[in-house]
Amino acid sequence: MRLKLVPQDTNIDFFKYARLTFGASIVAMVLSIGIWLAMGLNFGIDFLGGTTIRTESSQPVDVGAYRDALTPLNLGDVSITEVFDPTFDDDRHVAMIRIQAQEGQESVTPETVAAVQEALRTVYPEMTFPSVESVGPKVSGELIITALIAVGASLVALLIYIWLRFEWQFSVGAVVALIHDIVLTIGVFSLLQIRFDLATIAALLTIIGYSINDTVVIFDRLRENLIKYKQRDLREVMNLSANETLSRTLMTSATTLLALIALLVLGGDVIRGFVFAIFWGVIVGTYSSIYMAQNVVLMIGVKRDWSKPSSGGGGGTQFANIDA
Repeated sequence: MRLKLVPQDTNIDFFKYARLTFGASIVAMVLSIGIWLAMGLNFGIDFLGGTTIRTESSQPVDVGAYRDALTPLNLGDVSITEVFDPTFDDDRHVAMIRIQAQEGQESVTPETVAAVQEALRTVYPEMTFPSVESVGPKVSGELIITALIAVGASLVALLIYIWLRFEWQFSVGAVVALIHDIVLTIGVFSLLQIRFDLATIAALLTIIGYSINDTVVIFDRLRENLIKYKQRDLREVMNLSANETLSRTLMTSATTLLALIALLVLGGDVIRGFVFAIFWGVIVGTYSSIYMAQNVVLMIGVKRDWSKPSSGGGGGTQFANIDA
């Protein structure tokens, strides 16, 4: 017996409400951008510059007491957050204290870090400090620029690849779908105020790779069917292609999500932001492969007067023999 998430032959009309699904996606993108502008991102120490001190204690975290202890040090804006993790023992209480670099300094000085630790020990003498991370503002600014370049370069490279592999309409659809995935991921990070750091950028790049893989699989089948069924309506051929690849798409996504759920539950707070970004990205990426990428191709249209594929198994364009 083989496990099947969907029946062997499905006939779902994915594009019955194409304008509605595309419009809903655009609204979600606009809302995500609005939330991002209104609430901002909870940048990690990688992007802000400064020092993050992790505390551990057998006593419950009292954010008010921590803040009262640090107020006499005049450190400016200090962020104190309790870390929740189902893997922690009942007597393990963890907090993250983020101190931005002081004006004119590259990072918080060792003397200031020592003063902070001494102040916090007045609250709980047995408190420990398992990690202290510091990043200078100059380095953090460079990291932001490098991260933006990395994401932008990946989108441009994929746009060119899809253009060469298929047609320019497919390229536009794929890039619009990728932008949709990135914007919605940033929006949910802003809404939930999940820490946004270099690990999240790595997750965004992973999402781009995962989403484009799904999109290319569907586009490949679509190109084959466009050559095979030249007289059929474009929407009908796109529905056929989406249905033929549906089982593979859902099985891939489901198995990936199973692994990510395990990491979310058991992986600990250090990688939770990274794992959540990929988890969310797999969901929106699977959605956008059909309801964004193909919707764009459906709206733009694509030429149907391709010649028959060569004996070498080429596809729809002069670049079809390029290996995937």
